[in-house]
Amino acid sequence: MHSGILYSLGQSLREILTSLIGVPILVDLLMTIICATILLLIMATSALVFTLGERKICAFIQVRIGPNRVGPGGLLQSVADMLKLMDKEDIVPRGIDKWLWVLSPILLLVPSALIYAFFPFDDGVILADVNVGLFLLIAITSQTVLPFLMGGYSSNSKYSLIGGMRTVAQMLGYEVPMVFALMGIVMITGSLKMSAIVEAQSEVWFIVLQPLAFLIYIVTALVESNRPPFNIVEGESEIIAGPFTEYTGMRWALFFLAEFSNLMCIGILTTTLFLGGWHGPDFLPGFCWFWIKTLLCVLFYQWVGWTFPRARVDSMLSFGWKVLLPIALINVLLTGVGIYVYNVM
Repeated sequence: MHSGILYSLGQSLREILTSLIGVPILVDLLMTIICATILLLIMATSALVFTLGERKICAFIQVRIGPNRVGPGGLLQSVADMLKLMDKEDIVPRGIDKWLWVLSPILLLVPSALIYAFFPFDDGVILADVNVGLFLLIAITSQTVLPFLMGGYSSNSKYSLIGGMRTVAQMLGYEVPMVFALMGIVMITGSLKMSAIVEAQSEVWFIVLQPLAFLIYIVTALVESNRPPFNIVEGESEIIAGPFTEYTGMRWALFFLAEFSNLMCIGILTTTLFLGGWHGPDFLPGFCWFWIKTLLCVLFYQWVGWTFPRARVDSMLSFGWKVLLPIALINVLLTGVGIYVYNVM
């Protein structure tokens, strides 16, 4: 029986809707629409908040001022940026492959929004708690490679094309060690279900049982989300903005909405897979612990991004294939030996 506060509120809302509508199928559909709307609002809000947070943290680390003019303490700077982007002219370059160019930012946003359905925010609070949840998460996030390549290829720009090709090399190269690192968690849990992975950490978090996998995941998650210091896809000093070079206005904003949504996603996944999800001391509800851990993970990823210099493309790919992949395979072997010894004892 689920005991989360959010789960109880959801059940109460379902009972109210059932008494008003009376048709179970319509109630299920309406509940799904409400949950999807809430998830989209979380994603959009995270982009506004993290845009400001990124600048504030960057300014603090690098001893700069940061946004301080629009609103009290610069709190409305993100709103001003949004209004500015909505007002900018939508420039369509000549010689582009128009349909691919137009679809690229839209298709990039779809996987970033879709994966929120598989996140367990509290005990019993998950929109799609499927048996292959972790597999679907990896499969959906891997689709972000295609929109980047589409945008780079269709822009009729050498900088954009190089950025798109870097995306393919970077994301595909680091997906392999990430998957092998997460194999240890699947071996211990015996399930790909996201709620089962969290429940398996009720006593001991996987950061304790899988420290190697945790370190590998941190690096691969930063690379997969195109976060500094691994943002070679848009290395300004080398290829301007990479796949985004020819985009303006709201089309450009969609790329960065997806990027900040992905920042939230890697914080949520770190919490879910390694930090016990909603589990925590009883003096706070489960969803509070979930968001506290997630925001701390986001702050950590931002600190890493603004502390270390950008990696070089060749050294980064070499590190992924020659260092992280062998360590991930060793972690799978050690996990298997550990499970065997535990079962024998």
